[in-house]
Amino acid sequence: MTKRALIVIDVQNEYVTGNLLIEYPDIRQSLGNIATAMDGAVAAGIPVVVVQHLCPEGFPVFAKGSEGAELHPVVADRPRDVLVQKEKASALTGTGLGPWLRERGIDTLSIVGYMTHNCDDSTVRQAAHEGWKVELLHDAAGSLPYANAMGSAMAEEIHRVFTVVMHTGFAAVVSTAQWLDAVAAGEALQADNIYLSNQRAVGAR
Repeated sequence: MTKRALIVIDVQNEYVTGNLLIEYPDIRQSLGNIATAMDGAVAAGIPVVVVQHLCPEGFPVFAKGSEGAELHPVVADRPRDVLVQKEKASALTGTGLGPWLRERGIDTLSIVGYMTHNCDDSTVRQAAHEGWKVELLHDAAGSLPYANAMGSAMAEEIHRVFTVVMHTGFAAVVSTAQWLDAVAAGEALQADNIYLSNQRAVGAR
């Protein structure tokens, strides 16, 4: 039987009212779905891990002691089993999260929070490489736009591409509603694979 933990990544003020505003999906939608997932996890007896990213004082984002670094009330005001603070993108790097999960026999990590393409993706990939099954709730995550020497990409494009790629094998990418249904049924969710994902794309040309 699937034994899940819900990993709530970096739901902090920085992404809602601070200097790194999530643009897609709509922040109100993703926050609502994060709340729904947390409530559903508690009701189902699934451990809830809240992750908080912190940077040194004086950093433009997530600086220790700043308003932006604080957990958003949607998460701060809800029950959790453990709070994990991190300095790297992955919640499994430089923290005690991995041993904490293994001690409890967790075999599946269900991930929500921010950002889809950064800390979510880093955690998903590391978890998959370390042997966990992984789920990402795509409507309880979110992205923002970028522009640099390589070009530019809008938030929706980044979120869409990263979720498509993750679903090729790193994680089962599903909606919050699909996840709650699977939790209620005690079922595991499955990712797709690289070959079939490619063949569908080629066949659709």
